[in-house]
Amino acid sequence: MKYAIIIPDGCADEPQSSLGGRTPLQAANVPQMDAVAAAGVVGRANHVPASLPPGSDVANLSLLGYNPLEHFTGRAPLEAAAQGISLGENDWAIRCNLVTIQDQTMRDFTAGHISTEEARELLAAAQGQLAQEKTGGDRLEFIAGVSYRNLLI
Repeated sequence: MKYAIIIPDGCADEPQSSLGGRTPLQAANVPQMDAVAAAGVVGRANHVPASLPPGSDVANLSLLGYNPLEHFTGRAPLEAAAQGISLGENDWAIRCNLVTIQDQTMRDFTAGHISTEEARELLAAAQGQLAQEKTGGDRLEFIAGVSYRNLLI
């Protein structure tokens, strides 16, 4: 028997006044999703231990059979692995977003949805600056991701 786990990650969203108080998912015409739900078993489960951040990275580890309390080390190592980047025992990967700051307030967590190419250029400039600064012998490297989502290793 084959199983499919469909994870509509993030689709719940928040009610929008422009949609009459409904969420985008409630307002959407999704006949295929409705058919899958009608033909399958729909249930609720909590796959995020209370001691970990409630995010798709933790929940998906659990759904795939990994105990997040043992295996979760953050989103950045997962994203590095997805990009084929091997991390050594002493490597440290962090996720960094390019953002828009105005008047000391973050106004946009996507830097205005900049393109991946623009993000690469900004990260190359930051990499050049880091190369000039003393890092105590450690090497820091920006790895361009998709648009505003990137890794620092």
